[in-house]
Amino acid sequence: MNMKKIVIFGGGSGLSQLLKGIKLFPVEITAVVSVSDNGSSTGRLRKELNIPAVGDITKVMLSMANIDKDLKDLMDYRFVKSKSLGNHSVKNLLLTALLDMKGSLDKAIPVLGEILDLKGTVLPLTEDSVNLVGITTDGKKVVGEEQVTKCASKIDYVTYDRDIDVNPKVIDAVKSTDLIIFSSGSLLTSITPHLIDKSLVRVINEAKADKMYICNLFTQPGETDDFTVKNHIDFLEKYLGKDTIDVVIANNSIMSSKLAMKYANEEQKDPVVLNMDEFIDSKIYIIADKLYIVENGYYRHDSLKTGYLIFSYLMDGQK
Repeated sequence: MNMKKIVIFGGGSGLSQLLKGIKLFPVEITAVVSVSDNGSSTGRLRKELNIPAVGDITKVMLSMANIDKDLKDLMDYRFVKSKSLGNHSVKNLLLTALLDMKGSLDKAIPVLGEILDLKGTVLPLTEDSVNLVGITTDGKKVVGEEQVTKCASKIDYVTYDRDIDVNPKVIDAVKSTDLIIFSSGSLLTSITPHLIDKSLVRVINEAKADKMYICNLFTQPGETDDFTVKNHIDFLEKYLGKDTIDVVIANNSIMSSKLAMKYANEEQKDPVVLNMDEFIDSKIYIIADKLYIVENGYYRHDSLKTGYLIFSYLMDGQK
């Protein structure tokens, strides 16, 4: 029997968390990562060397790695005390070095993948060094992913500072997969950067595979304030087209801990509410469960349970 295939679109922490769980199941994973981050270590490497963002790629690769804790810790190690190596992580420097040696992410990623004993494939959305551009509701342009995140005005939609060439391997993966997943993570800076290029959106829409969205646990201040699960889907469908999402995995368990209060008061983040009334006329299949765990003082997706729910949908479809 051939293993089922999934393609997951995302970036950074949200995607990494999901992959930790789904990689434990017998599926063929292709993770597609956005490359427009311009913050912290990644941003400085981009500026200095004019390369696509490596940070999210290495973070995602590490979550799919099969290596022991020491090697993982080494990859995550940052040179905090050094001015010249200022706060770059070992994994970012390794991928940057490989990019220089091999000339493209396409050739560099598999080499790092071998070192990390990767379970699955990681593909950058594009090889181009591009910047995310946010257009605010009053028509102003905000250039740079970090600037979009910090922008005080409401961002209406995002685009790039120039046209991109989508990695052809991404197009091929989408055409032949059994399930397309839009990961949890920032809608504006992790998920919709994949949906800016119209040719890729067309390929996603024409693909036979179901489209699944793993909904965020919390709203993002300034970005998705007061958003319900349905609002998140509507936002994605502004880029994908109406009625594109077939299935959503969402949390339906109340968060009422001290930590949830802290999120609300200190970070203006509220749990995303699953309001079933909003889905009365909708064809979207809803998989609702307690999806969260608390890890190191943060709410995170329970990667094992989410992985299990993805896998069982892949095997059984809509029950």
